[in-house]
Amino acid sequence: MPEHHQPDISFARLNQIDPAEILAHMSDPRVATHMPLLTEPWTPEICAGFVAAKEACWQTDGLGHWAFLNHGDYVGWGGFQKEGEEWDFGLVLKPDSFGLGLPIAKKALAHAKADNRIPFVTFLLPPSRRHLGALKRLGATQLADIDYDGVRFLKFRLETA
Repeated sequence: MPEHHQPDISFARLNQIDPAEILAHMSDPRVATHMPLLTEPWTPEICAGFVAAKEACWQTDGLGHWAFLNHGDYVGWGGFQKEGEEWDFGLVLKPDSFGLGLPIAKKALAHAKADNRIPFVTFLLPPSRRHLGALKRLGATQLADIDYDGVRFLKFRLETA
């Protein structure tokens, strides 16, 4: 995390971030530790496809993923994605910014609370994520484990309405 004492979180669209920065982020093995669906190394082509897919969500659903900035510096990405009738929230931070998860989540969840299409959000976390206190502090409750693309995830739900 930069040397600033207080976070100054803002959001941008992923297509506004240098693709090389996203590629470096997603190529960090510490990020892959908690992303069991990340099974192949990222390439510039995979990165471009990822950004295009996330941008397409904005077109189809009116909401999607952002680039997260702290004091103007890219620290990760995440946001909302429609999974069936549910809105799932995801957050993928650069390792030196892991401590920013809660303030970023709070700011993003304020968007969900202001959007009457979103009565609740879900979170899918791999079982490798052992520190779940932030979700509990947000008020999320754990539901049953689910299988997503052949991988087991812990599913949580947070009421927003």
